[in-house]
Amino acid sequence: MQTSRARLFKEYKEVQREKAADPDIQLVCDDSNIFKWTALIKGPSETPYEGGVFQLAFSVPEQYPLQPPQVRFLTKIFHPNVHFKTGEICLDILKNAWSPAWTLQSVCRAIIALMAHPEPDSPLNCDSGTLFKAIFCALGTSEAINLWRECILGLLPHQRKVDLCRLSIRW
Repeated sequence: MQTSRARLFKEYKEVQREKAADPDIQLVCDDSNIFKWTALIKGPSETPYEGGVFQLAFSVPEQYPLQPPQVRFLTKIFHPNVHFKTGEICLDILKNAWSPAWTLQSVCRAIIALMAHPEPDSPLNCDSGTLFKAIFCALGTSEAINLWRECILGLLPHQRKVDLCRLSIRW
């Protein structure tokens, strides 16, 4: 436990020192518990999440950095690799591909990368995964991003929903 506290304190000092270096991530340690952190991450550019700010909750185990932190979205997000109700994230580095070389900051970077490049073949949100594959396979990238953004924001007019359902059925 002493090792994990020392490591987290080192990460805390690094985050304080590098705040301006990474404007897409704001990582904050709980004042009363070094094993609880929150992060605000900006949605990656040229994605449907661009312009959004998403809150993450970190629960760091006492065996850190030998074991990964538990991370979940507190902000609701429609994404193939995020459980819609719990915010759980399906990301290999948070499971079997964890390495002590990862830091909380680099985990945030990996989550931003996952937001930009979903893995619809390994979904936690099956509806989102199926919809994502149907949209991106049927349309060009920029049109797909716009349609995905509409789906996320719930802005689809009725006719667009009908067309989208036809896309999904063909898939």
